[in-house]
Amino acid sequence: MKNIILLTVLFSFFFGNGQKSKLSSEHYQNVRKAFRQKMPDNSVAVLFSAPIRNRANDVDYIYHQDPNFFYLTGWHQPHSVLMIYKNPQSDSDGVYYEKIYVPERDNYMEMWNGKRYDLEQVKQLGYERVAERLDFKNDCDDLGSFDQVLMFEFKNDIRNQNTYVFKDNIRFKVDDPHDLFDLKATFREAINFPNNFNRLAHKAYQRIMEADQESLEKIKEEVEYLVKRDSLLMEDEIIRDFLKEPDQDFYREVKRKTAFALQNYNFDLETLPIIMRDMREIKTKNEIDLLKKAVAISVVGQIEVMKAMHPDMGEREIQGIHEFVYRKYGAADEGYPSIVGAGENSCVLHYIENDKEEINNQLVLMDLGAEFFGYTADVTRTIPANGAFSPEQKALYQIVYDSQEVAISGSQVGNTFRSIYLSSYDIIAKGLIQLGIISEASEARKYYPHGLSHHIGLDVHDPGNYQDLEADMVITIEPGIYIPENSPCDPKWWNIGIRIEDDVLITNDGPVNLSAGAPRDWKDIEELMKEESALKDFILPEINSLVQ
Repeated sequence: MKNIILLTVLFSFFFGNGQKSKLSSEHYQNVRKAFRQKMPDNSVAVLFSAPIRNRANDVDYIYHQDPNFFYLTGWHQPHSVLMIYKNPQSDSDGVYYEKIYVPERDNYMEMWNGKRYDLEQVKQLGYERVAERLDFKNDCDDLGSFDQVLMFEFKNDIRNQNTYVFKDNIRFKVDDPHDLFDLKATFREAINFPNNFNRLAHKAYQRIMEADQESLEKIKEEVEYLVKRDSLLMEDEIIRDFLKEPDQDFYREVKRKTAFALQNYNFDLETLPIIMRDMREIKTKNEIDLLKKAVAISVVGQIEVMKAMHPDMGEREIQGIHEFVYRKYGAADEGYPSIVGAGENSCVLHYIENDKEEINNQLVLMDLGAEFFGYTADVTRTIPANGAFSPEQKALYQIVYDSQEVAISGSQVGNTFRSIYLSSYDIIAKGLIQLGIISEASEARKYYPHGLSHHIGLDVHDPGNYQDLEADMVITIEPGIYIPENSPCDPKWWNIGIRIEDDVLITNDGPVNLSAGAPRDWKDIEELMKEESALKDFILPEINSLVQ
């Protein structure tokens, strides 16, 4: 159909199972160059691949790369590390600014888990330096020479992985000495990362070090906010003293103690997330092309379900049709757990069980998105299972639709996320008051409890600063109304949950609704649901007849 974008791809490569990169090596080189320009002087950024997630016993989930790591590399293999240097480094081959560490070749493990590329093959993908994992441990010895080691906070979700060795033709299972678990352990030791590290206390220390006479009160407010998040911070002598009200000489002494406390640490947990937010909220043309394809696939899924929907369906069957369409178009996965909620389940914002077997004549909220080569859509439609909105459903649906129309129209360069949210909230509040569901605008928050927009990209909730709208952002616009049972209003409104969500590209010429191909107006939805489905004749045998 016309909404499906045909992509012209210059270069394609893949690693491990499933996920591929559709972007060229030049794309990733340019991204790393732009990243390096944002780094502080004499700093190094260290990024790790995602851990392998265990499903149960000896079965793992399909591997999914860390989005920040994938954003900078396009590399899908686990147990890998990327180092990017602000200033030139040198070795026997000359000057370089980046180095990626990858697993070594292992014929036996490749028989089970797929091909690993050798160092020369990886280098051909555009990395200045490529090394095996063992070399990372050696290179960690030099981290003390940098003013800042940029990193993300450690997560305690990594298993120590096994590998196999052979002796006298007998296979032995042993710990992999260079897996992600050990790579991070080496890194922690090299940067002197404390075992009792408290991120909020460390952040408070860093802010205290930045305080001067002009910024003192502002920074005190920031430290007080951190204390509200963790009251135990008041047991820290430095933080407690900083929040007192003495003279400037006293503050100089506090800063001296803070500097002493930080003297053995050059790691920085704040700068890397800021750089990634700045970069990832603005999409390149190549990223936008992939997002357009992911959205187009998701649109087809919504359309086909609208045509196939009938009251005898169950939530999981509806989910299955969406995801079948995704696979048919080559999407390897969903960008997030699919949400299909009928009736009371539509009022649960992140309902993912999808196990209701009888939807009858209820509204069905369908929040799903295809992931295409790492980039994910996020499209929601709410439709009546029997093909016709009831008067109550129609009245609430129209309010959400009007709210979304205003927000999409307002998604202009220079406007703010907050301004379009407030315009959307105002429409919903006025509509609920008119229907007698609430009496004051402030009460609308009870039935519209979430935000309006978020970035999409490699994450369904992509990083961003959420300030002004800028060209080449791709965001969702997703107002909703949810009235669960026993709400303080007429019971005729109970168990109606409605969300309409579209993916919008911000341009200098105005917003472009990438998911407009899936009907949103209630009249258009009812009309489409009258059409015959391609699945009409896809009838499976009764399962009981097959059970012996």
